[in-house]
Amino acid sequence: MAENHAQNRAKLISETRRRFEAEYVTDKSDKYDARDVERLQQDDNWVESYLSWRHNIVDETLKMLDESFQWRKEISVNDLNESSIPRWLLEIGVIYLHGYDKEGNKLFWIRVKYHIKDQKTISDKKKLIAFWLERYAKRENGKPVTVMFDLSETGINSIDMDFVRFIINCFKVYYPKYLSKIVIFDMPWLMNAAFKIVKTWLGPEAVSLLKFTSKNEVQDYVSVEYLPPHMGGTDPFKYSYPPLVDDDFQTPLCENGPITSEDETSSKEDIESDGKETLETISNEEQTPLVKKSNPTESTSKAEENEKVDSKMKAFKKPLSVFKGPLLHISPAEELYFGNTESGEKKTLMVLTNVTKNIVAFKVRTTAPEKYRVKPSNSSCDPGASVDIVVSPHGGLTVSAQDRFLIMAAEMEQSSGTGPAELTQFWKEVPRNKVMEHRLRCHTVESSKPNTLMLKDSAFNMSDKTSEDICLQLSHLLESNRKLEDQVQRCIWFQQLLLSLTMLLLAFVTSFFYLLYS
Repeated sequence: MAENHAQNRAKLISETRRRFEAEYVTDKSDKYDARDVERLQQDDNWVESYLSWRHNIVDETLKMLDESFQWRKEISVNDLNESSIPRWLLEIGVIYLHGYDKEGNKLFWIRVKYHIKDQKTISDKKKLIAFWLERYAKRENGKPVTVMFDLSETGINSIDMDFVRFIINCFKVYYPKYLSKIVIFDMPWLMNAAFKIVKTWLGPEAVSLLKFTSKNEVQDYVSVEYLPPHMGGTDPFKYSYPPLVDDDFQTPLCENGPITSEDETSSKEDIESDGKETLETISNEEQTPLVKKSNPTESTSKAEENEKVDSKMKAFKKPLSVFKGPLLHISPAEELYFGNTESGEKKTLMVLTNVTKNIVAFKVRTTAPEKYRVKPSNSSCDPGASVDIVVSPHGGLTVSAQDRFLIMAAEMEQSSGTGPAELTQFWKEVPRNKVMEHRLRCHTVESSKPNTLMLKDSAFNMSDKTSEDICLQLSHLLESNRKLEDQVQRCIWFQQLLLSLTMLLLAFVTSFFYLLYS
């Protein structure tokens, strides 16, 4: 079955390429960018994305390619960069990529309140949309995005159906298969009629991708960690430019500094040697009282020291929260806690445990690769075994709550090698649907003990009372913020209601005088 599917797929791709070259490119090559035509001949996934969007009907696919390629040349998509976009447009933050939904799809934010309908700037705004989508498509070939239409605090001046239609066309024609869903947040009732029109543009199949949400429903699609406070979330992210918002996961620093490729990441031998040194140290310390004859006082002090070492190792290893994945159990489950500057130790620990019967390859990536040393960042774990991964900020750089870590894991065949070269080749060949992914947030501990793993001994000596007091204060603060947000939302709703009534009254008066004097 799989073999027949692959043969049919190859046949359709070949036919699409041949017919597009013969029916569209010949004698009309100036219609398209030569780079797009060349890519069509080389990139099977790109051809398949158009085919699948048109249900493998080649005639429909060719029309779609023609429209898409003409647009790409018209807007110069292949040459778009930061300098192509007016700086003020990048600064206001109307469009950007940041965060992930619950399915792991990237969030494509459109903050409608910052958009004002203006024919003079619409061309630049369309280029901005194309710039972000093309930038994403080159990095994550084929992985969909979730569009977040944030309509909070939106007024009549922001309603721009031409702009909305362009965004729809981007996913319907220009970037097929890149749309996961469109989450529409806090839509004013004034826009109900407008979005009825949008549904006709999407077509019957894509209408199901529209998700109308309020503060309560939006969390069905996006976790609070990636939602801003006005959506009921906890994400502290605030858009700013420069630089460009870029929180894609990349390879971090290894223990010995920056790495140029994943071939050079720390191997399993690093961890094994570290483990041997630790075990030897503990073993020597445990054996010393047996070999050495000393007075009772020395023996007592040595025993106490051994107890401290044992307790520290137990506290260091003890998983306080665990994410139970199909391949690996990962501790901590959600957040990496780093010590503060005053404590002098900012390292933290991840523990990966293989719960399969095969070797599991793993690699760690981060949204801030220049900030962190990770040891090991690319290695493997034997069946039933655990691997400790030490993460530490590099060069005195500050840990940020916006930083994220991604653990990727995949099962290896028993015959596969686990050296750096074999692991690199394995990650190039492993199918994406066979890869387990889990994300962790970062958190800096100021004065209270977190519920996670810490390398610094002082992090375990905080009083429970301090923690309870801080939690109580935080809960009061969050409750106050929620009440304030609700009051602000009510004020905005009331203002919009007044504006609507004023417009209705104006229309009534105009109609009255028109009938009176006609």
